[in-house]
Amino acid sequence: MAPWGRYWNTSVAWDKCQRESCGDRLCLVTGDAVQPRCSLVVTGTPSPSTGQSLALPGVPAPLILCRAAMGSGRILGAGAVLVALVVLGAHPAGGEETKGFFQFLGTCECHYLNGTERVRYLDTYIYNRQQYAHFDSDVGHYVADTELGKPDADYWNSQPEILEYQRGSVDRFCRHNYEVSDTYILHRRVEPKVRVSPMQSSSLPQTDRLACYVTGFYPAEIQVKWFKNGQEETKHVVSTDVIQNGDWTYQVLVMLESTPQHGDTYECHVQHASLKSPITYEWVLPADAARGKMLTGVGGLVLGLIFLALGLFLYVRRKGASLPRLQGS
Repeated sequence: MAPWGRYWNTSVAWDKCQRESCGDRLCLVTGDAVQPRCSLVVTGTPSPSTGQSLALPGVPAPLILCRAAMGSGRILGAGAVLVALVVLGAHPAGGEETKGFFQFLGTCECHYLNGTERVRYLDTYIYNRQQYAHFDSDVGHYVADTELGKPDADYWNSQPEILEYQRGSVDRFCRHNYEVSDTYILHRRVEPKVRVSPMQSSSLPQTDRLACYVTGFYPAEIQVKWFKNGQEETKHVVSTDVIQNGDWTYQVLVMLESTPQHGDTYECHVQHASLKSPITYEWVLPADAARGKMLTGVGGLVLGLIFLALGLFLYVRRKGASLPRLQGS
């Protein structure tokens, strides 16, 4: 058996952990699993809108039972909760120290359809980046994803109290957390901030791109369009992906490749769930920039004529010709 195998199927320690009085705290099995102890808390932080606490999955598996809910969210109508990242350094049998890094990752996911009308609960177990077993509420029992996970899945499926607890997570964990977090997560809305800036390539003297920077919005779904003189531009528009800001808001940059001319009007059109109606940010070429472009053009023309006259003079002189003189009457 691999050195880390001693962490698996510690049923004796689990029974001891069950008998230990933890009050309103979860029972935690770690290390050699010979000294179970109680975890710190069972519930997460209270909801700012309801004051209720998020429930933790607290799955009664023989390895790690203490899991902390980190949050929930909705992606295209589905909710997901990611829990418990636990990093373990395994100790081999015989007291010898093994070199290496061993990682155990457990995830709990709640998938919602039409609110809480239909809820599916998934609990997965991953060791060193490979999923080896999972529980699916639609199936009702543990499933081994690899040969490594078969002994654990068989053991957990043989324990009625474990299966009963897992099946109850649909209501106790998923539906409960949905109701607690519904108002401040699923219905959360933050309006975007919009800024338009001219840009230019290093090799060009004038603006050749316009950037519409949209940031600070939530949820992530957003629509940004460019209009030139009232007509939507689609061919020369380049956009980044929607990027997380790290504070539950997002940002996106949408660029239009175009060289603004005097009299042109550009509009960045933003549509988002937080807005009662779409907002439009207008940009026109500044008057001084237009005047500067005109002066540059005139200056270039004059300079070109000067060089043309100088070149013609040198050419005629080299040929030995003289300028014709006017004859008096």
